[in-house]
Amino acid sequence: MRNPYLPLPMKLVKNFTETSDKLIHTFTLEFQNEQDAASFQYEPGQFAELMVYGKGEAPFGIASSPTEKGILKFSVAKVGVVSTALHMLEEGAIVGVRGPLGNSYPLEQLKGKSLTIIGGGFAFTTLRSTIQYILANRGDYGDLTVIYGARNPGLLLYKDELAEWEARSDINLITTIDREVEGWNGRVGFIPTVTKDVAPKTDYAIICGPPVMIKFTMPVLVECGFTPDRIIMSLENRMKCGIGMCGRCNVGSKYVCKDGPVFTKEQLDKLPNEY
Repeated sequence: MRNPYLPLPMKLVKNFTETSDKLIHTFTLEFQNEQDAASFQYEPGQFAELMVYGKGEAPFGIASSPTEKGILKFSVAKVGVVSTALHMLEEGAIVGVRGPLGNSYPLEQLKGKSLTIIGGGFAFTTLRSTIQYILANRGDYGDLTVIYGARNPGLLLYKDELAEWEARSDINLITTIDREVEGWNGRVGFIPTVTKDVAPKTDYAIICGPPVMIKFTMPVLVECGFTPDRIIMSLENRMKCGIGMCGRCNVGSKYVCKDGPVFTKEQLDKLPNEY
């Protein structure tokens, strides 16, 4: 087993600006050899620690799907020392990657089930991983509804992929922005309101987004008939070391980085309120 403290060196092959405010970049990292790629076996929903040498490391959800071979993708908001250093890197730079860490969305359990996936803002990274995985294994899953929102069109991530998904007949994609903008043809409204209007009737719901979005979307999902064991969410708050040593992400008896970051509402209802 690889030492969990030792990062893999990976090459930055693409540094792409995702949003109009230029605060979110998607980084495509390439494994340096087949052995490293083979040792990094992950599933949608997991995260990794990214290290910029001389600056430090920080945890980020993996945005790529395991079906995208030879690379990892991370979408990172510019908010601190490590993320700022990442944004400044030029293509060709070497970045340390430690992981994969945490648990994942239970996609094996969800085979044959219909799914609603709900995301807000830049907390769409592991959901992007999940959607790409499902589309690559489309016959294994039932109906798929995706509800994704941001404050304005320029802050939506993965715009080219959103257009591709919208053109497909095997995914129901609903995009929304908070306030009307000239030229926008999608929905207008906050995620909880749009979710209530759509009233999804799928077997499971997966949700990831800002805490305030999750807080007000939870009652809507319950109203739509989802039981707590069928609402799956990802918590990524306060994680630091990624392996349960620093205690920073402790919630009741759980560590978000080790026992999560993926939990059902049923599990979280037994812990101190974190959403």
